Amino acid sequence: MPYTNAQKKQHIRELQTYLNAISFLNGHIPTIVPDGVYGKETIFAVKMFQREYGLSETGSTDSVTWNKVVSVYRSYMRSEPVAYNAFPSASYVAHLGEQGQLIYILQAMLNDVGKNYDNAPEVNVCGQYNMETSNAVRFIQKKIGIPQSGNVDSTVWNMLVSCCEHINGTLLRGKKN
Repeated sequence: MPYTNAQKKQHIRELQTYLNAISFLNGHIPTIVPDGVYGKETIFAVKMFQREYGLSETGSTDSVTWNKVVSVYRSYMRSEPVAYNAFPSASYVAHLGEQGQLIYILQAMLNDVGKNYDNAPEVNVCGQYNMETSNAVRFIQKKIGIPQSGNVDSTVWNMLVSCCEHINGTLLRGKKN
């Protein structure tokens, strides 16, 4: 049975999908849109992949390149999760009025604590450091015996991370059922 154009396009799209996924984990590989066309962008991405992984930089996908792409893709897909350090530095302090990814994570941790311990407030996860978030932080600060500023420094952050990692611990008394 002959190799059809539809099969060829599907194989190119598969290659592009693998390269695109690899590009998220290896910044030396350019991001490409899987469209099934082996055009300039794909040729360039293949060349950059070949350069990065010590292969001949032809821009063509021979069996050696294909096998390496598949191998790298599979190793990334099976790898241990990469730790994500969301808190910027030991001297940083998150406070009322801030917004963004760090605040989403903070609120998710506060919400987790609130769902698992009596009297601990749950917060709306919205990405905006609002009064609800500040009050929940004050509650946590009071429970661990530190000044109740409503701000999150590395001490409060580390305590929340630890608490969420060990949600069955006894840091806060009165675990919910």
